[in-house]
Amino acid sequence: MSAEDGEVKKPKDKFPIRHVQTMMMFFALVICYGMRVNMSIAIVVMTDKSLENSFDWSMQIQSVILSSFFWGYIVLQIPAGEMAAKFGGMILVTSAIAVNALVSLAVPFAAYYGGWQMVCACRVIQGLSQGFVVPSIYNLIGKWTPMDEKSRTGAVINSGSQLGNAIQLLISGFIADAWGWPAIFYVNGAVGAVWVVLYIILGSDSPQKSKLISAEVRLYIQTSLGQVGGQKKLKTPWKAIWTSIPFLSLIILHCSQNWGYWTLMTEMPSYMKKVLDVDIKANGMMSALPYLAVYFLSFPFGYLSDYLRNKKYLSVTATRKLSNSIGFYGPAIALVGLSYVPAGNVTLAVILLTIVVGLNVGHLTGLMLVHLDMAPNYVGTLLGITNGTANITSIIAPLVAGVVLQDETDPNEWRKVFYIASTVYIAGNTFYLIFGTSERQKWNEPPENQTGETSDKSADKVV
Repeated sequence: MSAEDGEVKKPKDKFPIRHVQTMMMFFALVICYGMRVNMSIAIVVMTDKSLENSFDWSMQIQSVILSSFFWGYIVLQIPAGEMAAKFGGMILVTSAIAVNALVSLAVPFAAYYGGWQMVCACRVIQGLSQGFVVPSIYNLIGKWTPMDEKSRTGAVINSGSQLGNAIQLLISGFIADAWGWPAIFYVNGAVGAVWVVLYIILGSDSPQKSKLISAEVRLYIQTSLGQVGGQKKLKTPWKAIWTSIPFLSLIILHCSQNWGYWTLMTEMPSYMKKVLDVDIKANGMMSALPYLAVYFLSFPFGYLSDYLRNKKYLSVTATRKLSNSIGFYGPAIALVGLSYVPAGNVTLAVILLTIVVGLNVGHLTGLMLVHLDMAPNYVGTLLGITNGTANITSIIAPLVAGVVLQDETDPNEWRKVFYIASTVYIAGNTFYLIFGTSERQKWNEPPENQTGETSDKSADKVV
């Protein structure tokens, strides 16, 4: 029985609590990604020798600080999906943002009294706790979102990560200019604390546990998702997953995307300051433009991807590969052009940076949806594996940039950084074009004797 068959009509909810859950998850990603990127702007001010009480940290130390978030982030990616299924997504998301808020408030004290080592420790803790966020949010999407709303709900929630990047880059310069760099972390911590309080009041693990949802809407969601009656939790086919060539190519694709994306995310503010000589206030505004481009492009890209697929102009696999090619080859070409922008040509540099990062939207309608295409029953686990592995490159990429940039004011050294990222983009997508697929994998449906009962299946089945 499904809502689409007409057996349960979509009710008109005076207080659409499922949409409230969507917006809370959207803002959860806005906050988490904002906290993830705030150091990229703050460190430019923290190491500005023209300011009092600045820190004498070399480019190598700065690169270590910028990469330290991911040391913790990669640890819990795979187990987080299993923990969300067992304990529920709400408690994990709430705990993660609460920890991030508290640590954010502590970063200025850590810098002044513990040096860069304590700053790294704070970032590791933030990364460790944020490892729960994405798998838990997918868990909650699976429980709260009816089948006919999955695509647009996923697009709205995932766009929060890009908006979080943009807002943080946009306002951090103004905050630092007005109140000093510590205020960046204080504002982040305060916003995170407000979200935690609101989510404790409004949030819930599932419609079944919510006291704010009507019985009619609860039944509609459960019926749409096939969650009425007993549920089964499928055991994860680890061997089949790790020996799947298409899935291994997806891991490589995700790694290459993270390399290029996080090279730009962590190094772009320094590039604009050291090479283009853009002041910190304008730096934040210009650095935010590319991520605003991703946010706004995510909606038409999502529509076009569904249109090509639904009209059967392209197969699912071809549609995903087209999106990936736009999101990987496009930035690779633009990066080469960026590496030859004359020093001081701010306008051209910002245009190319916007193209480079903006075209990364292709991975949202390609790479991220392939997990679902291949095995919807295990999408959380697959995403945990690829995201955890890919974030190892998020550690390596800034470190490589730090090694290459012996003189961060030299455009030729920045050209090497951009060439490396461009090469990784091209190699990763080419490998996936050869070996990748979006066809449903046989191991998505294990034999009946490999399933076990549970009270909620939606954590394992996300659309």
